This record gives sequence, structure tokens and C-alpha cells, in this order.
Amino acid sequence: MMDAGSCTTLEHVNVPPAQTWNYLKINEATLRMPTPPAKGEVTSRLPRLFRAVEDGIGEAATRWVEDFAGDARYIEVPRHARRKDPILVEVDADEGQVADTGVLVREGAEAIVALVSHATGDGRTHSANLVRIICERGARLTVSEVVALGDAHTHLEGLGIQVGEDATVTLRQYALGGREVALGMAVDLVGDRSRLELETRYFANGKGLLDVNHIVRQRGRDTRADLHAHGLLDDAARKTLRETIDLVHGARGSRGNESETVLVVGEGVTNKTLPVILCDEDDVQGNHGASIGSVGADQLAYLATRGLSEEAAFALFARAVFDDAIIHAAVSEARAAALARATEVLGAKVARDLSEALELAQDSPAERDDATC
Repeated sequence: MMDAGSCTTLEHVNVPPAQTWNYLKINEATLRMPTPPAKGEVTSRLPRLFRAVEDGIGEAATRWVEDFAGDARYIEVPRHARRKDPILVEVDADEGQVADTGVLVREGAEAIVALVSHATGDGRTHSANLVRIICERGARLTVSEVVALGDAHTHLEGLGIQVGEDATVTLRQYALGGREVALGMAVDLVGDRSRLELETRYFANGKGLLDVNHIVRQRGRDTRADLHAHGLLDDAARKTLRETIDLVHGARGSRGNESETVLVVGEGVTNKTLPVILCDEDDVQGNHGASIGSVGADQLAYLATRGLSEEAAFALFARAVFDDAIIHAAVSEARAAALARATEVLGAKVARDLSEALELAQDSPAERDDATC
């Protein structure tokens, strides 16, 4: 648990590879975090190979997590093994936990990694979760990431993945709330024909701050990266998304796509989006785009004819984000975290409806028939 004593200002958090004009105030984030204690003891660090894995949050923030966490956790999936049970990396923000984790997925192996950072209490706490993953040749990795915090919590989360030849990474990322959340991710497609599919869903309301930095470096030949983000901003929430695809020299035949769709509900919302394609190779393709809008009067009038008030319509849009997180939860801890946050945002009745709908889907006739085979 973190000490509530002195504080440290973490600067240069979530810095993108290519910066823009400083007056836009989009180049980086700053967080106030507790100062790591001087333990006077030797702690366990991750193997040296993980030091080369970029994590999106920046060097200063990475060092802060390593110093505060002290001991690190290391998991290895053997060659050609298919690990059925997800690797759970859980942080209880109510307890102010800080975690530093490394996962090595050996050649031809398959694994699921579930990142869950959650809180339900009202106390102001600070927490962090740093995960670095190396996928060797032909590995298959699925990552499910859920950050579901209350309105009083500050959280720092970094995810770095190095992807080898013919390896595939599928990542679903959900940011569902928090007072201040800095969410960094960096994926390095170093191997030929490596793949990344990223789906991000986010929700921010009240005076919450969500700061996201996605970096994908495509180094190998014939690599593919598809990044899609969808979010809802309400009240006076503030959100920044920096999304960079870097087509490095030598990445011939590679393709990268990034897109974002933002629905703005609250009148006091601040939304910043920085989509960037960097290119140092001729035979490549890069595409990006962003769609930002609000629900118009005509649309609200149409929904009203279907029996939905303006408040009910907005709740329906927010519910869709939580519904997606609950349906795709890789572990029960992620599902519980999403449901707890849905209860806080949408109310107990809606949360019960989401839970019951999930139970019905899991108990469908097709699944019962399969279970008896």
C-alpha cells in the first residue's frame, strides 16, 4: 500500500513519438504521485530482456512504478504450450497497490493475459499497473484490459508488447472511469508478418481525466496493425488520445489503420485527439481518422417517438460501453469490476439487467448442448 506522505510530480507521461504545437497542451501528461519509499533492501527485478520493451507511459513513469513496486512478478509460457487459464494481473486501487509484471510467451505458445485495475471505495488513492510482454515467433496472445475506478482515484497504467515473427496479438482495452487515469500502451511489431488488433472502449464523466497514449511501431515486413477506439464523454470530463503508428524503415508491405469515434454528451467536455502516421518506408500503407460528434435534436426527437427520454437515450449509449466490457471479460474479476462501475454510473437496476443478460447468454441452449457432448 502506498504511503500517504510526500508526493512526486511525474512529468513527461504518455509522450507521443511525434509532438505537435505546445499551445495545444496535448504533448504529455503530468501526475502527482506518492514518493517511492527508501526501503534499503534489494528487490527482485524483471529479467534484463524486458528493459527493451517500450510501454507507452515513458521512462520516468516506468522507473517510478519499478521503484514503488519493489518486487516484480515474472510468468513464462513454455514453447508450443496452450495455457487455458488466463494470467491475471490485478491491482486493487482501494489499497493503493502498484504492480510490475513481465510475461514471456515462448515460440508457438498461446496465452490470455487479463489486466484488471479496480476500486469501489470513496477514499483518494493512487495506484499503478505496469505489464510488459514478449511474444516469440508464432505465439498467439489475447489481452483483456479493464480499468474501472471511482471518482476519487488516480491511476497509472502501462502496457508494452514486443511481437515476434508470425505472432498475433489481440487486445481489448476498457477505460471505465477514474479521477485521473493515464493509460499508456506500446506495441513493437518487430517480426515479419506480425499482427496487432486493438479495440478500445472508454467512458469518462464528472470531472474525470482520461489520458491515453497508443504507440505501434511496425518494423517487420508485411506487418498489420488495426487500432479502433470508441468512447463516450459526459459532464465536464477531459480526454486526450494520442495514437501513433510508426512505419519504420524496412517494414516493406506493412499496413496500419487507426480510427476513433467519440460521442460527446456533456456541455463541459474537453476532447483532444492526436492521430499520427509516421512513415520512413515507400511500400507501406497508413490510414487514420477521427469522428467526433454529439446527439442532435433530430436524433433525440426520433428516440422520443420510440419512448426514450433524453436522459434514457444517453444512459443507453453509456450502457453499450459497459455491456461490451462485461461480455468480453476474460476473468470474473474483470466482470465484477465492470459491473461495480456500471452500478455506480448507471444505477443498480441497469447493472442487474446487464448481469442477468450475461447469465442468459452463457446459459444458451447451444452452450448447454455443447456441454453434454
